[in-house]
Amino acid sequence: MDSRWKLQGGYFEACNCDAACPCVLLGAPTQGDCTVLIAWHIEKGHFGDTPLDGLNTALAAHSPGHMLQTKWKVALYLDGRATREQSDALTKIFAGQAGGHLANLAPCIGEVLGVKAVPIGYHAEGRHRSVSINGIADMDIEGVAGQQGGEVTLSGMPFCVVPGTPAVVAKSRRLSYRDYGLQWEISNKNGFYSPFVYQG
Repeated sequence: MDSRWKLQGGYFEACNCDAACPCVLLGAPTQGDCTVLIAWHIEKGHFGDTPLDGLNTALAAHSPGHMLQTKWKVALYLDGRATREQSDALTKIFAGQAGGHLANLAPCIGEVLGVKAVPIGYHAEGRHRSVSINGIADMDIEGVAGQQGGEVTLSGMPFCVVPGTPAVVAKSRRLSYRDYGLQWEISNKNGFYSPFVYQG
């Protein structure tokens, strides 16, 4: 069975750090702990012969301290439109079981709170990104206006969701999350977004 895979699309995240988040530079989180929600939209992708075009995923994570010195609690959310084969493929990829960059983050995880298939709405336009996870989370960010109205970017970060691609610095309008006994209500804090390409 062919298990080679490749995904490309767009991603964004928001966390409780002040912008720009020092965690990507191996620093300590500005609030002492880290709560982050990450969302991906797959424009084009496959796992072996299973197509993954148009699907969304999200990951909620909480680290009680420095992200590289403590173990995270995480919850994975899969697009409710996915078939069983697609859900299995997304789980393998985003849980780090299928290799690629996401496998590098797997050692940071101490506890998987759960994996759910739910409706996930993802929207990207200009410097604005938003995602809604049915009854669980809402996240809304906007890129910081830089010189001459352009984007503010960070590149070459030693710790990041998407290596090899500059991340646009953003601020959250809202990050609301409520699941597995965790509840976050955050605004005007850090965000990042960029294209992504993963493969394994």
